[in-house]
Amino acid sequence: QLVESGGGMVQPGGSLRLSCAASGFTFSSADMSWVRQTPGKGPEWVSAINTGGGVTYYADSVKGRFTISRDNAKNTLYLQMNSLKPEDTALYYCARLVPDTIVLVTTSPMFDAWGQGTQVTVSS
Repeated sequence: QLVESGGGMVQPGGSLRLSCAASGFTFSSADMSWVRQTPGKGPEWVSAINTGGGVTYYADSVKGRFTISRDNAKNTLYLQMNSLKPEDTALYYCARLVPDTIVLVTTSPMFDAWGQGTQVTVSS
């Protein structure tokens, strides 16, 4: 199970930190990702992190502004979002990557578990 939290409304230029609490599987053995979706559009992959946290990937649209991290002792995934823009408004999902596919995440991400999402709204 994946449960996201931390979403909300923020002004442009502001920051938010999303969290995803994982349970029911060995979190430390799973490559993880964040995905977002806006109404009328397909899911957009945002970021990914490997099991140990030492390798990260970002979509060009968020590179330099968002930081993905994880705490395997707490079974929690994070997404620190800075310099938020109105176009970052979306429902953000935590997702578990299919094993051994993280090297494809920037072109063909594949997921086998999703959370319920947390809404992020960036507006003045």
